[in-house]
Amino acid sequence: MNSNVEVAVEKIVLAHGERGMDILREYLPKHYFYNAAKRLFGLERGNIFLTTGFYVEGHPETDGPPGTYGLAAALREMGFNPIIVTDKLLEGLMDDLGFTIEYCAFDAGQWIYEVLMEEYKPVAVISIERCGINIDGDYANMRGISIAHSTAKVDYLFEIANNKQIPTFGIGDGGNEIGMGNLKDQIGQYLGLVPCATKVDYLMVATVSNWGAYALAIELSKLEGKNLLMPYSDIRGYLKKIVTLGAIDGVHKLPQATEDAFDKETSKSVVDNLHKVLEI
Repeated sequence: MNSNVEVAVEKIVLAHGERGMDILREYLPKHYFYNAAKRLFGLERGNIFLTTGFYVEGHPETDGPPGTYGLAAALREMGFNPIIVTDKLLEGLMDDLGFTIEYCAFDAGQWIYEVLMEEYKPVAVISIERCGINIDGDYANMRGISIAHSTAKVDYLFEIANNKQIPTFGIGDGGNEIGMGNLKDQIGQYLGLVPCATKVDYLMVATVSNWGAYALAIELSKLEGKNLLMPYSDIRGYLKKIVTLGAIDGVHKLPQATEDAFDKETSKSVVDNLHKVLEI
């Protein structure tokens, strides 16, 4: 492990932040992206679940699907078979990326997720910007408004996986995403919102969850010995495409190819700087 690389990766994806992820970072293990990548790298190559999709005023937001696409592509290059598990909210956004996709109904019960786990027998379960059930038993956005009516209970996958000792991973940028249950006390104390209750084995935070997924892909690249992260032009092309399919910026709530109000130049600089980390 090159500590300079790990520090650089975290610094890049925590830049520009205003939601308190720098505060939460102090309560995470050192080199949390590397730790997660090392665990993933050591797994038997097989099916791997990834989930994303966040409801914003009737639309999926642009943060989540691009990061999932980038990370899934990296995992596929490593020999894994990524399976995207999401809800009807994302129907059509990821259909032509070459991955198997399982769409779950908003009211699907735990047994549906048990069937999926038994059918695919994933070696790991990963969440990228996915709203998780909070400590009040609800699914809520950053303003505390319930979105339970439009959020499939994908948390069940993580509960089942944790019980089966299948490693779980979560990437978030606010406090209400799957995995943030690891830091629910700190989120309640410092960020002033009702935190997610769902825990994971490996939690990763970033200013934008997409950026966190790209950071994990870069850490996997170091271990794999080749660059697994697609260039920003590919990411940008996909981002623009999903906007035409109904995705919106989660902060501006507009159909524009930005992520959490960050413009193209900022996102490009993050991805380009992550690629440069491989030169260290």
